[in-house]
Amino acid sequence: MQTNQVPHYDDSVNPTACCPKFNPDGWDGAELHFENKPFLRAQTRSAMHIPLNIGKVFARVDAHMKDAGGWDTSNMIILSRDISPWKSEHFFSTDETVADEEMTTLTGDFVTKVFEGPYKDARHWIEEMRKIAAERGKEPKEIFFFYTTCPKCAKHYGKNYVVGVVQI
Repeated sequence: MQTNQVPHYDDSVNPTACCPKFNPDGWDGAELHFENKPFLRAQTRSAMHIPLNIGKVFARVDAHMKDAGGWDTSNMIILSRDISPWKSEHFFSTDETVADEEMTTLTGDFVTKVFEGPYKDARHWIEEMRKIAAERGKEPKEIFFFYTTCPKCAKHYGKNYVVGVVQI
């Protein structure tokens, strides 16, 4: 994978008019190399890891990203992680500066793993991501998840794909 690129996010099938049906081709086992890759960073509130205001925050970010021309499905990923039981942070890839939002960059090497199942399995997926790093002789630095669809759309599609992303 080229520096600062991610697998193609195919948004061509979207019968829900919300989240496109995720096509996992090319996402499992991808090696990502970021060097000052630009991201928009947003935080959400949680109660014991259950998101409280994620819909409101994602809608705000989506509107700001669209206004800035910041969505690029050929290079799109949203990395999410819990930073405490009460707060999560989300990194939206973009090549544009987005007004009224916090911009940041990420640098490092990452490996992906596609999971399918309920969100409650995330604790098991974290352990699997740690194993993937260990198999490469590395200590995991950060573990993120790319939640490819909201719960409503996952139910509609009958699949809940989540991409684990471990920094090695």
